[in-house]
Amino acid sequence: CQGVEVCRSGRTDMALRCVASLAAGRQLRCPRLPRPAREGTVRWSSAAKASAVKINEKASRERILTLESMNPLVKALEYAVRGPIVLKAGEIEKELRKGIKKPFTEVIKANIGDAHAMGQRPITFLRQVVALCTYPNLLDSPSFPEDAKKRARRILQGCGGNSLGSYTATQGINCIREDAASYIERRDGGVPADPDNIYLTTGASDGITSILKILVSGGGKSRTGVMIPIPQYPLYSAAISDLDAIQVNYYLDEENCWALNVNELRRSLYEAKSYCNPKVLCVINPGNPTGQVQNRKCIEDVIHFAWEEKLFLLADEVYQDNVYSEGCQFHSFKKILYEMGPEYYNNVELASFHSTSKGYMGECGYRGGYMEVLNLHPDIKGQLVKLLSVRLCPPVSGQAALDVVVNPPVPGEESYAQFIKEKESVLNNLAKKAKIAEDMINKVPGFHCNPLQGAMYAFPRIFIPSKAIEEAKAHNMEPDMFYCMKLLEETGLCVVPGSGFGQKEGTYHFRMTILPPAEKLKILLEKVKDFHIKFLEKYA
Repeated sequence: CQGVEVCRSGRTDMALRCVASLAAGRQLRCPRLPRPAREGTVRWSSAAKASAVKINEKASRERILTLESMNPLVKALEYAVRGPIVLKAGEIEKELRKGIKKPFTEVIKANIGDAHAMGQRPITFLRQVVALCTYPNLLDSPSFPEDAKKRARRILQGCGGNSLGSYTATQGINCIREDAASYIERRDGGVPADPDNIYLTTGASDGITSILKILVSGGGKSRTGVMIPIPQYPLYSAAISDLDAIQVNYYLDEENCWALNVNELRRSLYEAKSYCNPKVLCVINPGNPTGQVQNRKCIEDVIHFAWEEKLFLLADEVYQDNVYSEGCQFHSFKKILYEMGPEYYNNVELASFHSTSKGYMGECGYRGGYMEVLNLHPDIKGQLVKLLSVRLCPPVSGQAALDVVVNPPVPGEESYAQFIKEKESVLNNLAKKAKIAEDMINKVPGFHCNPLQGAMYAFPRIFIPSKAIEEAKAHNMEPDMFYCMKLLEETGLCVVPGSGFGQKEGTYHFRMTILPPAEKLKILLEKVKDFHIKFLEKYA
């Protein structure tokens, strides 16, 4: 074979493969030619080599997709909880596996609320139901309780071909939406819920981004503005950036336990009207990363503000089971809206979100969730279903997991005692760890942490000396990113800098999860204390 000019196999594809192999310094035997009797060195003509190099150079053409040609909205998007600090943690883990010595033996990823990764045990009943749905042959096994089998059969009857592997309706399996409606009614003391207003989602994130997508419109000063709390969960800023909407910040009051102040909402709204059209108000309750639980009066004020200013209200309530402080109670926006009377309940447009990922379940990987959308215009409802139909349906195993959350064992059922024991154990441990974190963090010089009323994170304010701030600037880093990177490199603890969530100028924070086992959490917080004291000694 002498290059693409002559290929004795008569096949162009083989000629090109020969050339590519030659250019890479390899010999490719043509399958259409007889194998030589004795293996030896094949001598390629200079003409064949030149042709191979020429073809290979042509193959390395300019890429269509580059940083310059890619979607600029994606390039601008940032998601701090899986940002540079987490990439660095991954590099360090690889180095540890190679035997490279560090001042620690493992990386602790306290950057994200991934309960099972931190050692939390799954809820037995939830896993039993999902296992039965996944492998229905187990329905004949005496190892599984009848109440789990009953739920699994009901879910499977709602699936095409009685299989979890089939697509479902866009809004999700009907019986699970019915269970979600019943759950909401029980939670809210009898406030009615319509399954037709419930959409099963791929975690809460899918619902939030879908609602934002359908809300965003206009251009220039009429472009949709989305009001979000600062600090916020970075999903919101990322989704707003991706949709080319306008982020409108309102600041939570750190000096008052991260309270939401309506006067601050009003300031933010009126300032934003000069450059966009604010029409969405997002509230996270209990707060992430801040851990506050909004009281009833605050929620009433927010609902009245949304009604008065004609804002579409988004209530992120995925931590509704995670309330720890005495005197604090979760109030759903839907319940308060209903109790404020028909003028509000029949007019304020509200989307509220829940998930299997948090609470006592911690089933992040199943990607189960729902949203309930109230007072949506009938024409828009059809448009929302159309938008959601593009992704066909949420993961069906996640839908099954969600059904256990909204339809758990009840008194008198076989699995009730074990279910309640496991649920209360998880929540009591989280409450204990919230108190441990708050107390230990506030003993660190230069740290201040508000009471951890709910959710699963601490978000302390940290003092960073001016010398360290200058060094951070020299490295083109935010001061708290510089701090967190040093913390990772010296202790193996991966946390997220406050700049990734937003914070008032001149203040610095980091977010860490309280999910590790209590004794391990104490060790980690001692490491933070020791590191911070050394950091102050170096830079003060």
